[in-house]
Amino acid sequence: MVIALYVVTIFLTVALVFSAIGKLTKNPSVIPIMEQVKVPADKIPLLAYVEILGAIGLVVGLFVWPIGVAAAIGVILYFVGAVVAHIRVGDTKGFGPAAFLALVAVAALVLRLVTA
Repeated sequence: MVIALYVVTIFLTVALVFSAIGKLTKNPSVIPIMEQVKVPADKIPLLAYVEILGAIGLVVGLFVWPIGVAAAIGVILYFVGAVVAHIRVGDTKGFGPAAFLALVAVAALVLRLVTA
């Protein structure tokens, strides 16, 4: 189970960091999606910082389990919010990646709790 925890945590951490980099560098494949779900331009860096904090929390949480639990819950809430944002604007095709990462975050939470 510990190996699964490490694999899921590392995968989710990498996904969060790449997503944050895309937002902070105003990647042309990321910004239109943010605009489509009506995220104000001045809030996009804030979302990136939240992703970075989630990634840091997940990694620290491998060694300090309460931080890992808190980080996983935060990441779940972040991606549930992303799914809701897509559905709110009628983007039923675009919420797949956010829903997938929400499920990965749930797996990280469950694994962190089981291996505590």
